[in-house]
Amino acid sequence: MSKTLVRQLITLCAVGLAFLLFDLAIYTVFTERCIHRYGEDMQAKSIELDAYLPFAETSLIVKIEGAETLHGDLPVIDGAAALYPVFSATVHALYPASSVVFDGTDFAPESALQYSNTRGAYRGIVDGTVDIAFCVSPSTEQLAYAKEKGVALTFTPIGKEAFVFLVNEDNAVDALTTEQVRGIYSGAYTNWSQVGGENRPIAALQRNAGSGSQSALLNFMGDLPIKRDYATFLGRAIGFSFRFYVEGIVEEGGVKMLALDGVYPDVETIKNGTYPIITELYAVTRDGETNPNVQAVLDWLLSEEGQRMIEETGYVGIS
Repeated sequence: MSKTLVRQLITLCAVGLAFLLFDLAIYTVFTERCIHRYGEDMQAKSIELDAYLPFAETSLIVKIEGAETLHGDLPVIDGAAALYPVFSATVHALYPASSVVFDGTDFAPESALQYSNTRGAYRGIVDGTVDIAFCVSPSTEQLAYAKEKGVALTFTPIGKEAFVFLVNEDNAVDALTTEQVRGIYSGAYTNWSQVGGENRPIAALQRNAGSGSQSALLNFMGDLPIKRDYATFLGRAIGFSFRFYVEGIVEEGGVKMLALDGVYPDVETIKNGTYPIITELYAVTRDGETNPNVQAVLDWLLSEEGQRMIEETGYVGIS
């Protein structure tokens, strides 16, 4: 082999290695941080559906036995990732076991229990393929889609939850004020040193439009515009989610929830109303629903048994 050919092969290998290292660096400092486990798409991937199946002996859901089983036209149930244990437990309590068809990976089209996350559940309610959606408040786009299709929605509150902000467990910041968080997401604060942390840029992560958590952030920000910052590749990230999803469903180490206005998010501070960002959990239906089983499900969710299921799952009851 000639020296020229050897040099050419070495050069090609070096170029290939350089591209590989470049791609790895981009993934490590940007992609991996922005497409993380608490986004809506990653929620769908990280939830193990079979771990929370109804009628399964080893299921992690709260099992309420003895409720009257529904028959006839069974409402199709869907909802947000964070609420999957709640609506699966609802099906376990009220539906016949034959109504759920799971192929080991996903629910079959004929199954009364479905799982397509917040966006899919809201679209399903409007399109008529879902009868009850377990979600938080809809986005502006989801409400516009319902209006475009001429569908009015009814929101029945069934529980409460805390909307929380997350940082890496190594971050020196343990608490922020709500105004500081708004300042971070509006671009007024761009470095952790401005809010009591180290001298590192802040990377304020967001979710996909239409996800339940992104809608909650928009509600929290109110009229303040949110500044997207794609340039802070090497900054320390802040993200957001719902408390029970972080604590109860995804066993993800390395992150911590922040106290807001001096109050840490837990069941007690949600119950007594001292945590500053509390959102209601809804069973969403179409106005004018005539299927009596839909109302039967709603009545059970608000009953003593239904509220006990919600609280034992890890949320806070509506009352």
